[in-house]
Amino acid sequence: MPIFAFANAGVSLEGLTFQSLLNPVPLGILCGLFFGKQIGVFIFSYLSIKLKFAEMPNNSDWLKLYGVGVLTGIGFTMSLFVGNLAFIGAETHMDGVKIGVLLGSLLSTIFGYSLIFFGSKK
Repeated sequence: MPIFAFANAGVSLEGLTFQSLLNPVPLGILCGLFFGKQIGVFIFSYLSIKLKFAEMPNNSDWLKLYGVGVLTGIGFTMSLFVGNLAFIGAETHMDGVKIGVLLGSLLSTIFGYSLIFFGSKK
């Protein structure tokens, strides 16, 4: 994860606890980025291939395609932008938005890279 992401997001890690990560705003954003995007992208890709609207990419398999779907959970700019629009004037929620975006992106990066890397080792 680039260090500039923390600097540009203006996230203060002071007082951050595991319990604060389980608040509805950061947890919802983390789950949306990590689970929502990978499930949506993979299901629609799978259906498109099975219904012959698209073809499986060359030198690819379902595990690698799923790994790419997981990587779609990496997102800073639009996620932070939408969070700013959603919580205008609510600084306490904005800190949760920033933490949720950064953690969701970090999990997506690690898990997606791992799937593609270890899937390519076969």
